[in-house]
Amino acid sequence: MGRKKVLVTGANGQLGSELNDIFKDDSSFDTHFLNRQKLPLDQPNLIHGVLDMYQPDIIIHAGAYTAVDKAESEAELADKVNHLASEQIAEYCTINNCRLIAISTDYVFDGNSSEALKEDAKVDPINTYGVTKLKGEQAIQHFCPDAIIIRTSWVYSTYGNNFVKTMMRLMNERSEISVIDDQIGSPTYANDLAKAIVDILNSKDWISGIYNYSNEGEISWYDFAVAIKEIDNLDCTIHPIPTTSYPTPAKRPKFSLLDKAKIKSTFGVEVPSWRHSLEKCIDKLN
Repeated sequence: MGRKKVLVTGANGQLGSELNDIFKDDSSFDTHFLNRQKLPLDQPNLIHGVLDMYQPDIIIHAGAYTAVDKAESEAELADKVNHLASEQIAEYCTINNCRLIAISTDYVFDGNSSEALKEDAKVDPINTYGVTKLKGEQAIQHFCPDAIIIRTSWVYSTYGNNFVKTMMRLMNERSEISVIDDQIGSPTYANDLAKAIVDILNSKDWISGIYNYSNEGEISWYDFAVAIKEIDNLDCTIHPIPTTSYPTPAKRPKFSLLDKAKIKSTFGVEVPSWRHSLEKCIDKLN
């Protein structure tokens, strides 16, 4: 048996970049990273042709339209990328006997829960991004029932644009900032998620279905910002504000804490605490 060929979509995203770092040091897979130039997810009709050129054994579908607020005015584009492209990838995987791990989001939920969400909790997205990601999930499950779908939340990394880097910049520029304190969840360090995905690939069992992954703990965006300030020794006053004081084009779920028991028990995946991972990321950024 030769090395398994792994193809990663969304090569330049936070997760794609972290996977690239991990696979660079891992010669057990033959990896190909496709950015939006090589695999235009906004042109679903081209996807089969591109994938045929690579003939992967496994696809990690990390590419997505993730501009949550912009999606409200670009619903058709978000649907092409998050839903129709996922459908094409899922269809390709089934036809070509290729395994699929696809990344989804906590935004498939309405945010009205008060306890950590299990994989079978009721879905009811409250913004366009969430709707397109849910339709993508449903298409994947329909066309490729053997797929593994991982829902994650509040992703950050040393790569790309994210909350951690924005907060560090703002706290260096300003003496005070305001951050929302009534949206609850847990952040996900993309490097941890990338490691979890590699653990699944190395696992002897392939057990399809939906799984949750975010770091351990339960915090608000305000708590997250305060921790960033403490860890990076920044001098800035942070004011907690309600969501109502910071209106955005897209509504956000108020509560989207994910229950990680299933991924831990099924694949033996480790889930570090959010604070420990945040320290690691800020240390790397500095």
